Amino acid sequence: MTRIKICGLTRLEDIAYVNEARPDYCGFVIDAPRSPRNITPERARQLAAALDEGVIRVGVFVDAPPKKVAQLLEEGTIQAAQLHGKESPQYISYLRELTDKPLIQAFRIKIRGDVDIAAHSQADYILLDAGSGGGKTFDWRLAKNIKRPFFLAGGLGPDNLREAVSQTHPYAGDMSSGVETEGRKDREKILAAVAVAAAE
Repeated sequence: MTRIKICGLTRLEDIAYVNEARPDYCGFVIDAPRSPRNITPERARQLAAALDEGVIRVGVFVDAPPKKVAQLLEEGTIQAAQLHGKESPQYISYLRELTDKPLIQAFRIKIRGDVDIAAHSQADYILLDAGSGGGKTFDWRLAKNIKRPFFLAGGLGPDNLREAVSQTHPYAGDMSSGVETEGRKDREKILAAVAVAAAE
């Protein structure tokens, strides 16, 4: 069964939808002002406290100070960190000195060489994304034959998740705008996406 991550939660309503749908992961975009789904660490703590156990809490960061990331991991607000900026191998090595919690490193995929670079990441998992915003997909053929577990992101929703899974066989599908309506998380879309993943 393909795992599911619902990312970009900002409201208690979003938490209620996730508690009902029971995806494997949920994501909070923390201290990334350029994201419309950005929240503060304090807000992340409030939302995490309302989340049912069993849904793994992921903090999404963009070139954040490693000590800030480690603090949120070690205090238990989040259980894994997704690095979505230009974090270097040295950054990841230093973060590993501060915490032993799982790390996910995101990569923008435009050509096959981008996948090859991602495959050598020191993170526990990699995330392959279109990176262009606006809920667009990348050429999924580029992700075929990758040898390590990866999260597939970029333009995924309940309408195309089955096709994406059949083409790329990801460890998990990561959705944000694809389960929204007018910029807000949509209960029906979240439930539908989790149901699709459970059937795969």
